[in-house]
Amino acid sequence: MGAETAKAYLSKAVEKSIGPALLVGVWWIAYSAQLVNKDLLPSPFTTIHDTFGEVAAGAFNQDFMSTLSRVGWSIVIAVAAGVPVGIILGAKAAVYRSVEFLIDFFRSTPATAMFPLFLLLFGLGDAAKIAVAAFAAWLVIVFNVAYGVLNARRTRILAAQSMGASSLRIFGDVIFFETLPQTFVGLRNAVSIALVVIIVAEMFIGATDGLGHRIIDAQISYELPDMYGSILVTGALGYGLNLLLLVLEGRLIHWSGR
Repeated sequence: MGAETAKAYLSKAVEKSIGPALLVGVWWIAYSAQLVNKDLLPSPFTTIHDTFGEVAAGAFNQDFMSTLSRVGWSIVIAVAAGVPVGIILGAKAAVYRSVEFLIDFFRSTPATAMFPLFLLLFGLGDAAKIAVAAFAAWLVIVFNVAYGVLNARRTRILAAQSMGASSLRIFGDVIFFETLPQTFVGLRNAVSIALVVIIVAEMFIGATDGLGHRIIDAQISYELPDMYGSILVTGALGYGLNLLLLVLEGRLIHWSGR
């Protein structure tokens, strides 16, 4: 049993390593074959080595935590405001249809196009960055929660009704749990969108710290290894947040699909 478990872990490790290996491989081919000017594309191994060194030395700590904090606050706001609205809209199909155009319209509008509006409302500080990211994430959460409520399994709802359960009890014991899988899908998408918006905002909306500011600052000063390293750290942050939510989802809604 132990050997089988070890073999399974090894197999998963190999599967997980294929993606990073492909990324480094394509990067190395482009670098060594000079498909891109070597002055503009450093060696992947040099970049990774230097980035690991800077991470170990704590050079990324402030920027990393600043970006993570902004993403965290935007998601907290989006969840607190989005879940109740999604439940209300999904509870009645007619209510959802009445505002479906607004949700789809703003959800289809690039969040970056909203920067001027949020700058006018909140100024150049962190409030504008967090607000525009929270708004973009809020739309995704509202849509997914409403969709989850609308498409809750009718058989379980009817079974609860046949046993005399009240509407409140049906919502708390049936609909709420039926919507959790779709809610987590929306949450993972919302985190990704919030991270993208925050990074872009840090690049162009008067930031003095954050990974986005670090990327654009390195590009302007022509410190390309640091620029590519900052991009890698940003990608690692996004991947880590998604992985964390997947683990949390597996623990909380392990019954999904049954």
